[in-house]
Amino acid sequence: MVSEDEPSPNAPAYHLIELPDPPPDRPYVFVNMVMSADGRVVIEGTERGLGSKTDQRLMRELRSLADVVLNGAGTLRASGSSSRLSDPALEARRAARGRPPVPTAAVVTNSADLPLERAFFTADDFPAIVYAGADAPQPRVDTILATGRPVVRLPSEGAIAFLLSHARHELGARALLVEGGPTLNGALFDGGYVDEFFLTLGPRVVGGHQAAAAVASARPPSLDAVTQLELLSAHPNPETSELYLRYRIRR
Repeated sequence: MVSEDEPSPNAPAYHLIELPDPPPDRPYVFVNMVMSADGRVVIEGTERGLGSKTDQRLMRELRSLADVVLNGAGTLRASGSSSRLSDPALEARRAARGRPPVPTAAVVTNSADLPLERAFFTADDFPAIVYAGADAPQPRVDTILATGRPVVRLPSEGAIAFLLSHARHELGARALLVEGGPTLNGALFDGGYVDEFFLTLGPRVVGGHQAAAAVASARPPSLDAVTQLELLSAHPNPETSELYLRYRIRR
């Protein structure tokens, strides 16, 4: 297999990052998003077109740090979802550390109404798991199981905490990467589960009244509830006019 692209000299070496140890009850959680200069994360319903090939390369480098790559159902429907690295060097680096060549892909869904024709369900080059809400109809769950992908039922209360605990203790995940969408990001930020936030700021203005932001929180905006961030790195890329930001959440 040939790498889709090579690292850019103007980009950070995310694949060399050493993440801290996780808490005892969940993985170390880091979120990766690409956003336009006016704060939008989708154009015509998908993030495609917001980031460059360099940004896509960095996405795969961050995946290489994770044991599980988690997406919300909306992201799977709009853009597809996988945990592929598409780079033999990244896969070999993982193998040298005694890890599987690619992480496990995961999707969380309340309804279990998912596009079963997507590679998430049809591909055999990466493992995957579905986390289904307590109220998801059993017939839909059964159709997912028929694809060969396992399904884990979430409780009606504390679903995100349960998911993270399952990933830590049942999947052995020490690091979990979240690639959106905004609603899933919001649930994780609201619960205080996010440890780091990686953000690519793209040189585009999307506009529009309904365009989504990176985090769609269920809690109302409040100065008392703002999540404080600490900037760990900022890398401008003159070639693409992108800015690659890495934040740690302040506790």
